[in-house]
Amino acid sequence: MPESWVNSAERTGSDLHLELPATGSRRAAVSAALRDAVRSGRLAPGTRLPPYRSLAADLGLARNTVADAYAELVAEGWLTARQGSGTRVAARAVPARTARATRAAAAAPAAGPAGAARTVGEAGPPVRHDLRQGSPDAASFPRTAWLASARRALNAAPHSAYGPGDPRGRIELRTALAAYLARARGVHTSPEHIVVCSGFAHALRLLFGDRVLRGPLAVESYGLGFHRSLLEAAGTPTVPLALDEDGARTEELESRTGVRAVLLTPAHQFPTGGPLHARRRAAVVDWARARGGLILEDDYDGEFRYDREPVGALQGLDPDHVLYAGSVSKSLSPAVRLGWMVLPPHLVGPVLAAKGEREAWASVLDQLTLADFIASGAYDRHVRRMRQRYRRRRDRLVTTLAARAPHLVPTGIAAGLHAVLRLPPGTEPSAVRAARRLGVALDGLAAFRHPAATMPAQDGLVVGYATPADHAYGPALEALCAALPPAGGR
Repeated sequence: MPESWVNSAERTGSDLHLELPATGSRRAAVSAALRDAVRSGRLAPGTRLPPYRSLAADLGLARNTVADAYAELVAEGWLTARQGSGTRVAARAVPARTARATRAAAAAPAAGPAGAARTVGEAGPPVRHDLRQGSPDAASFPRTAWLASARRALNAAPHSAYGPGDPRGRIELRTALAAYLARARGVHTSPEHIVVCSGFAHALRLLFGDRVLRGPLAVESYGLGFHRSLLEAAGTPTVPLALDEDGARTEELESRTGVRAVLLTPAHQFPTGGPLHARRRAAVVDWARARGGLILEDDYDGEFRYDREPVGALQGLDPDHVLYAGSVSKSLSPAVRLGWMVLPPHLVGPVLAAKGEREAWASVLDQLTLADFIASGAYDRHVRRMRQRYRRRRDRLVTTLAARAPHLVPTGIAAGLHAVLRLPPGTEPSAVRAARRLGVALDGLAAFRHPAATMPAQDGLVVGYATPADHAYGPALEALCAALPPAGGR
């Protein structure tokens, strides 16, 4: 008969039921019960186990007995133990009968913070190393400072903040944004011209889904397919502009019949990297003025630059012809669903009409918290800290590649959260497949190419360096290098 069933929920916040035999070694019994729980799938990969002291108390065993069982399973690879993270079921400890389902789930598209569809492979192993673009370091979210801002903001908020609000967004946030964007990004605006939204994709839906703007829309030849799909679903055709080392070839706009608007990433072209050249910045503003056109500026990671002078927002050159959009998805977290549009005056009314009644509004509580977070200086401190952290990550990537794959040179690395690793022609598909076999999730450059682009295709890998935890970053880079094509070969 079983000696005991254990429920550790009261102490640990998670259920852990173990069935132990009445006789035999206590340590061996605990080890066997945990192995069975993992093998059967009852304890899924990543599940955090209770501290050994808590489990020992629940089982009525000596602490050393449970500690030794944990250590044994860590050594065997069933569990992992790290300071500050506790003891967890290892990611590779996937039961054989559920491995197929795990691979299928890993291969399914998942919406990334930038809105991109993410695929890991059709039949590859579970993802062990996440080098996909678009994700900040989730472990670095400033929980303590955010909580302090939330407390201050909620205590100071007037009663009216908890009722129907302004579709523009809370005045506290719009005021804080106007000051911050002017200081940090060179944006010229006032709170009356800012509309809070839930991110850049939400901004596109408001602008094109509700026909505030109509196509066709010129876009860069490489960009997020998710954005193109969103625009196409709204009935807005997209027209690609070629790219080179100076960014989008904005001079091509003169020959694009019927195009009155263009979407650009001028501070750091996504995904190829590099800012839009000053000559082309001036040329696209001249085009917008002459045509009565509009420039949509996606400033998705403008805060993060490392080896170059800051590149201010294009909006500063002509606030009447540039619609500036940003969010905290890269700088803070995609879980904080807050973004903003800095609108030319004539578009404020139409955008508010498209936004409608309440359902499309971002959380007022989050808006108040972000307003305090910015006004208190916590946002600036967080960005400075993360800029240093990401620069170290970038430098380690460059150093590792120089040692392991010196024939391949990363580009677009002066700013942002990702690098593009240019590959010899024809080697991208095999490199992506090799990475998947090694459990590395990343994107090939081809995934971002506009289907109607006429410029020559480029082989490459888009390598995000922000997502992995510090202890996992080295192994992720080693796995990446193992997937790369050798010098002079495929």
